[in-house]
Amino acid sequence: MALLPAHTRPVPVDNWKSLAEKHRALIKSITVPMRERKSRAEKHPVFDFLHTYYSFSLGRLERWHPGVGAVLVDDPSTDFPPKYYRRENGLIYADPSNLTQKGRARLVWIHNLLRLTQSRPPHLACHGLHEWAMVYSGSDVRHRESAPLRLPQDQIDALVASRPVSCSHFDAFRFFAPAATRFNRLSPSLLTREEHEQPGCIHANMDLYKWAYKSSPWISSDLLARTLFFAIEARKIDMRASPYDLTSFGYEPIPVETPEGRRQYEHEQLALSRKGLPIRAELINSLNDILQS
Repeated sequence: MALLPAHTRPVPVDNWKSLAEKHRALIKSITVPMRERKSRAEKHPVFDFLHTYYSFSLGRLERWHPGVGAVLVDDPSTDFPPKYYRRENGLIYADPSNLTQKGRARLVWIHNLLRLTQSRPPHLACHGLHEWAMVYSGSDVRHRESAPLRLPQDQIDALVASRPVSCSHFDAFRFFAPAATRFNRLSPSLLTREEHEQPGCIHANMDLYKWAYKSSPWISSDLLARTLFFAIEARKIDMRASPYDLTSFGYEPIPVETPEGRRQYEHEQLALSRKGLPIRAELINSLNDILQS
């Protein structure tokens, strides 16, 4: 059984219910349009990654959790899963002693990966070429249904072959067209992920959302929401720098096939990296508190 945090003032019912409602309203600004598009079988090259690349359900995303360390005045009519929460003396709080051995091991691994990523300097020379390497030779153009390519296939292939590709992210590298893997300077794998991830990587910044939802409900929904909107921001840069034409969706390209476009990408990438540092630090600190509870 976890001890209540010292000097914790329980949050009144009306207060935490207001926080929960604000969270749902914020998240529904994303999930409602996604559900509507899905009902129309309509693809979106930016937002679809939330239910294709990532596996967290929209319903779970909408649900509010206070996070470890918060104590609420209980409302018995509200469902808090006993798998995670303890109810006693009119109070309710997330109890990390309920963590399974597997669950704790997952959080330890995430904490270590984030800590290592945070400790490294940002690498800004990839220029978003992972998306180009994915469509190399035209074997698997993933977003063909929603967005056309903005350059002919031979020009895309020529760019990939003409410049060193330096993708450090396993989940991006594994989607390279088979014929394009030889152009990458690195060979990141699932087993070597901790050796390669660095804070300049667009995908590593997007993945703050993944590591947050895999740490839910132990972390707060406020932190989860911030990683979500940060991931969307990163995804927009990711796809604007891709070989796809997203102008019909309101996104102007970052033309990394040109020197000017590569400089623009580096500028956007560095700004995103700096914005991600405090979010990653907060996630690291939250996991540290959970694991030490």
